[in-house]
Amino acid sequence: MKNNALITTRNRRLRNAASAILPPFLFFVLALGVFLLVRPTSSLQAAPRSLLQGSFEVGFSPNGNALNIILNAINGAETSVLVAAYSFTSKPIATALVAAHRRGVAVRVTADAKSNSGRYSAVTFLANQGVPVRINSHYAIFHHKYIVIDDRHLETGSFNFSAAAAKSNAENVLFLRNVPELAEIYTREWEKLWNESETVHAHY
Repeated sequence: MKNNALITTRNRRLRNAASAILPPFLFFVLALGVFLLVRPTSSLQAAPRSLLQGSFEVGFSPNGNALNIILNAINGAETSVLVAAYSFTSKPIATALVAAHRRGVAVRVTADAKSNSGRYSAVTFLANQGVPVRINSHYAIFHHKYIVIDDRHLETGSFNFSAAAAKSNAENVLFLRNVPELAEIYTREWEKLWNESETVHAHY
């Protein structure tokens, strides 16, 4: 009998404790549910909307279409081309950027300082052709390889803007069309890199 009385007393205390804790807990669960359902909707759905409205193209190298995807993207630029480059020795890409510059597209390039410090590099060639170019020495390796085009298209991937990437290396290119929100994120980072970089002056 005494044991039953102790069990009954213990159960009553547990029920009282639960009744005191449960309402706040339920309120917390309901509040959390409202927060998750309402607040993040606009921010979380913004990028997917942009991506769903866009399209993409994928290329590989060597012996693939990776280089052609990049060249077609630059050749199709209408207003602006922002390039962030690690190794930049590709004559076809440099030539395409100069052609875009000459037809009135605002082309700017920022590149790794250590990999592009040679007097006859593609970076120097671009500067000599009047394309604004800067080199960045703030990091152990400036390992970016991406291009933002017309504030809405983005090329990225492992593909360096080099002859070796096109002819010898196993590389990939991803070109995303009509993704302005994603392009804006990359542009903000590009502008930061540009502002901390040093200008490459023409040699002639």
